[in-house]
Amino acid sequence: MTLDAAAAPKNTTRDPRDGLGVLAPAAMGASVVLTLLIGALGPSAMVPALAGPSWEPPYSLGAGPDARLVIALAAAAILLGGAGLGAALHSRWRPDPRWLLAAGSAAAAVLAFLPPSGSADHLNYAAYGRLAALGHDPYAVTPAEVPADPVAGAVEEWAGVTSVYGPVATAVQALASLAAGDSVRLTVFGMALFNAAAFVGTALLVHRFTAGDEALQRRAALLWAANPLMIYHLSAGMHVDTLAVFCMVAALVAWRAGGRWRSLAATGLLLGAGIGVKLNAGLVALGPAWELRRSPARLAVVAGTATATVAVVYGLAGPHVLDQVGEASRKVSLGTPWQLVKRGLQELFGSGAYTVWIQLGSMTLLAVLAWLLLRALPAGRVPGAAGATGPAPGATGPAPEGDGSGLRGAAGAPAPAVAAVVVAAWLFAAPYALPWYDGLAFALLALASWPALELFMVARVTILSLGYLPAREALRPDDLLWLKTVVRQEVVPWSLLALTVALGWWAARAGARARRRPASAAPRP
Repeated sequence: MTLDAAAAPKNTTRDPRDGLGVLAPAAMGASVVLTLLIGALGPSAMVPALAGPSWEPPYSLGAGPDARLVIALAAAAILLGGAGLGAALHSRWRPDPRWLLAAGSAAAAVLAFLPPSGSADHLNYAAYGRLAALGHDPYAVTPAEVPADPVAGAVEEWAGVTSVYGPVATAVQALASLAAGDSVRLTVFGMALFNAAAFVGTALLVHRFTAGDEALQRRAALLWAANPLMIYHLSAGMHVDTLAVFCMVAALVAWRAGGRWRSLAATGLLLGAGIGVKLNAGLVALGPAWELRRSPARLAVVAGTATATVAVVYGLAGPHVLDQVGEASRKVSLGTPWQLVKRGLQELFGSGAYTVWIQLGSMTLLAVLAWLLLRALPAGRVPGAAGATGPAPGATGPAPEGDGSGLRGAAGAPAPAVAAVVVAAWLFAAPYALPWYDGLAFALLALASWPALELFMVARVTILSLGYLPAREALRPDDLLWLKTVVRQEVVPWSLLALTVALGWWAARAGARARRRPASAAPRP
């Protein structure tokens, strides 16, 4: 044995994070490729057919793949995406954030030219836009009332339902319809271009917000631009949530520009626009409100501008706009733990929806989770200004130094962190939730990195996504009924219940440790 060999350390165990660094890009890349393949194969159990000549976009091979094949491809895309993203966030892989931004943006651009997959929601959007373009009120007239129209008549599952989306979303849908006329394909393509622009625009804003800190910028790109689960749901699925996310991220970027009155007014305007897409996006407004609680004048500017924008948008559309939203708020989706509660109540007390009980329970859980998570916010720095610690707009003192996690303590937590906490708590507590709703939480976490909460969100969206294969129930093969009766109705809600309990337990312990740690013991960057 040589001297060098004898002097070598005996423990040569490789850091498991090195292996994750190899797994992460391979799994994430494979997930995105499978997502692209599902759309490229054309109409299937995962991809609704679009009427119109094949030379019009979006394009596909029209291969007519078997339902079992595309469902298997989707399941693989979800599992690989979740595993790859989790590994990337926990590994030593250090890609250039610009490459992640470019790759994710390229995938979103390509998907705009492929037919949407994962659900038939885009046919609803096209129909509501068509109704508005024809002079009908999509909040009072259903697509089923105009059955002869080629676009309105293409709706699959919600033909008898008026629009549940906000007036800003309807305006975008109507604009696409006006440009496309009575072509279903071109209407969907027009909306896909808006969707891709919103996805890429959000990625660019997140990249700019985290400029100056390569580690935060890399993590932000993983959470949004190159996130295979968000590409699967928001780019390939073309859900209207992408527009709401863009508005809310733009609002927080304007907010971080400084405490000038113009920036504050822009923040309020963009918050109002996001609420005009989907009402639940308004939870983000609690972030700026928290930071400005000691600055009434600035708070009044943001709140006043946002309120005025919402009043104008919804006022022009009419009060009946919220009718369908009220109906939706009383529903319980099969994949949430509240479905287990509903079934238990029905077994104990007889048939009934028990709507009020479930709504009260949901609001209580939301408040508890939000409180626990706020207490657990780690000390850290505010991202956004050359990666340096600094005061937030409207703050009354300097930001405390911390562990570089991108967050500050709850008493002075930056707007994105508080917004991320509230949105995450809402997603875990909501009786009705679909996997693409989680996009808002991922975008907010991209602005304010919190590794532990990010992994909980990755687990949540992966589990919930598996419960919606395929979302188009009518085209599911009979021998795959277990995907609904076993996976969606049993495995997913029980798994999410366990994950929610784990989140609460972890947050309670993290909050207790944070309270016991003396301020002088906080690690410094």
